[in-house]
Amino acid sequence: MAETQGLERFGHHLILGVSGTTLSDDDKRALNELKPIGVIFFGKNFLDGNPYEVWLDSFKELNNQIRNYAERDSMFITLDHEGGRVVRTPLPITRFPYASLLRSHSREVAKATAVELKSLGINLSFAPVADIFSHPNNPVIGPRAFGNTPETAAQGAYEYYLGLQESGILGCAKHFPGHGDTSKDSHIELPILNLTREDLRLRELIPFKALIEAQIPLIMTAHILFPKIDADVPATLSQPILKSILREELGFEGVVVSDDLDMKAISDLFIQAGTVVRSFHAGCDLFIVSRNINSSSIERTYKIAEDFADSLSNGSLDESVVEAAKSRIEKLLAVTPQYPIYALDKDTLVRNAELAIACSFQTDK
Repeated sequence: MAETQGLERFGHHLILGVSGTTLSDDDKRALNELKPIGVIFFGKNFLDGNPYEVWLDSFKELNNQIRNYAERDSMFITLDHEGGRVVRTPLPITRFPYASLLRSHSREVAKATAVELKSLGINLSFAPVADIFSHPNNPVIGPRAFGNTPETAAQGAYEYYLGLQESGILGCAKHFPGHGDTSKDSHIELPILNLTREDLRLRELIPFKALIEAQIPLIMTAHILFPKIDADVPATLSQPILKSILREELGFEGVVVSDDLDMKAISDLFIQAGTVVRSFHAGCDLFIVSRNINSSSIERTYKIAEDFADSLSNGSLDESVVEAAKSRIEKLLAVTPQYPIYALDKDTLVRNAELAIACSFQTDK
């Protein structure tokens, strides 16, 4: 019983991916036993190539099943939806261009995006990117950033967040404290950045500070090692970065969510006993396990959940830290709308498609 309760308690801190357009036995088991507070969708969860009505009905049924098995009426229903290559949904959902091309249209595009996401039942988009495209050979951020200077990145991300917020979608700034200066992709390996705190203050932290001042509710961690700040662990596990810089220096009081724990930069660490403890103590509240990158296996998810339960049981995980994290999450969920799924009208889709084309060909600076 204690173990079951411990697994369910981890569910209060878990955003989980499911395997396809229907639930597998593993999906059903994990949803029922872990009862995750949220779910994250990818392209594999949509019947792409089918008519709009067909894939939308399928997706609606998938959502209904997720809520039924998780036994939750209120959940964070999430995906990464930035534009450019980071779009999971099939047509006719609009393909807006990369953030770097939005310029003065950032807020307008975010509002249009929010309308479309709401029609899919989505209430949390893991956007905007608050990174700065400062490294010309960056393989993972690049044009996903709103600019190549702190000022342009901050302005674009700020306007985009306001557009989401005004139209009823939660935004999440990513990837703290900054992924824009890397030359490695954390989906594949662990990037290392030899930046000091002062370096971050002069550049990387500026967009995050603007978004915190705008009261963005979530910030996502970066799986990056900053040896001049914390030589031991990546930012997702680092007290100097999450607690000292993000919470204390920048004053962020919202929910800190990890980037995907299946990413290769950090995946091996999170099957080691004590890792989830370190991340909670560093300042992480919520954890994404996508089951999309390394493996669709449910076993890694259970290893993390069991480590959480064991750590609570043996006292290595501070109960007050867990309760504080849970309180932040529940406070946010309480004000998060739960949207029905419905088909958008043709006029809205045409108008948004025209906006996407206008962004792609604009010349304003």
